[in-house]
Amino acid sequence: MSIGIYAPVIGYFLGLSLSAPPGPVNAIIMNESRKSVLHGTSVGAGAATADLIFLTVLFMIRGIIPEWAFKYLYIVGAAYMLYLAYSVLKSKMPSKSRKGNYLIGLSMGISNPFQILWWVTAGFFLIERLELISVIFFFLGILTWIVLFPLAMNRLGRSHENIIKVFSFVVLISFSLLMIYFGIRPFLEGHSI
Repeated sequence: MSIGIYAPVIGYFLGLSLSAPPGPVNAIIMNESRKSVLHGTSVGAGAATADLIFLTVLFMIRGIIPEWAFKYLYIVGAAYMLYLAYSVLKSKMPSKSRKGNYLIGLSMGISNPFQILWWVTAGFFLIERLELISVIFFFLGILTWIVLFPLAMNRLGRSHENIIKVFSFVVLISFSLLMIYFGIRPFLEGHSI
């Protein structure tokens, strides 16, 4: 399966798959968006900066990881995304959170074990399988989320939480299937990636 012309779309939706699931950062974004869109977006911008840091670190160390290990990372990443998809449908975003701003978003992003696990699994997929254009569209997907989500929460409030959950679920399932494909393909072909 060649990714080719789909690389920008895949990158974009991977960005959404990292940004959209309910969790502590989105809970703070939701809460801060009640004050203003800028309050919510500043939290998201902090978390996006954490993603840029993770991307840079992984890009620098990717050469020390043997190629055969990637198929296992893809399978673990797919399982993690399936877990997130399940969690999205079962969870509720907390209604209370600390005051949010850029530094809180950054510190939560850097210390969030779910975000770290996403990067050491799906993040390697982004770096190893996709192109520079995918990375650009990946951050465009994040930017879309951290602008539109606070705007939606500011205008609509909590009444549309279920729509967000369904969207997050679909995105996560889709990418878990793609990563499963790249993870099991080497086993089916009888050689490493």
